[in-house]
Amino acid sequence: MRYGPAVRRRKLGAELRRQRELAELTSREAACAVGWHQSKVSRIETGCSGVKPSDVALLLDAYQVTDPELRALLGALCGAGSADPGEGAGARRGWWYAYRDRLPPAYLDFISLESEASHLRTLETTVVPGLLQTPEYARAVTRAALNDPPPEQVEELVRVRMARQSVLRGERPLELCAVLDEAVLRHEVGGREVMAGQLRHLVTTGHMKHVRLHVLPFSAGSHIGITGPFVIFSFPRIADLDVVVLDHLTSSLYLERKEDLRAYGSAFATLRTRALSHENSLDYIAGLHDGA
Repeated sequence: MRYGPAVRRRKLGAELRRQRELAELTSREAACAVGWHQSKVSRIETGCSGVKPSDVALLLDAYQVTDPELRALLGALCGAGSADPGEGAGARRGWWYAYRDRLPPAYLDFISLESEASHLRTLETTVVPGLLQTPEYARAVTRAALNDPPPEQVEELVRVRMARQSVLRGERPLELCAVLDEAVLRHEVGGREVMAGQLRHLVTTGHMKHVRLHVLPFSAGSHIGITGPFVIFSFPRIADLDVVVLDHLTSSLYLERKEDLRAYGSAFATLRTRALSHENSLDYIAGLHDGA
């Protein structure tokens, strides 16, 4: 297990090395092209040194990488997915850049990954995934999680959560597949009215062609998911970039080893087969809403 930034550095370094090799440059030639010492290129490629978005842009320019999607993804792997002062006015900044001084770095890191991912698989055992929450539900969850924080802090965090949901819209929306333990649907977060609205929203969102919901009923008995929720991010264009994220009360852990990725990928596939089909899940959620 490693924390996100370390995972990010290793994966970014490996991809930068691959792009250098595609450009048929040695590390010494790459360093000369951008005015660095060879050791800096080597440290970046091995993940031993952090790297600013502006430095990534310099290397990609030297490697003649012009694909905007690839450049954006590699920029996100720097850690916070936002521009730094050395990039100039034309640098790409994520919407979350405005919150950089008010959100924990780990949360910014998670948002930047989420914004560049092509697929997201998640198991949730207690609450509705953030990307599928209504504002009222998100507000109730935030109050509970932070032990009744100031109203202005709650509202800002709810705005951030709603902004995150933009990944489900646009020309190339995130492909989301969620397995929801029945407990997620039974907890009356925020009260009956708020929960009824949340269930209705799940049904509506579940009809989006890139969203798949699977309810894991209590009748499924014990299953591999009882160890806790997890998220699996998958990304376009770069092989071996999947990341598993485990959330804890005070931190998040990122798993990147191939054996970990296989284990969680297999676990998710198993849970999906144990759960109701997407169509039956939507009917089940609609039934709960009607009975609310």
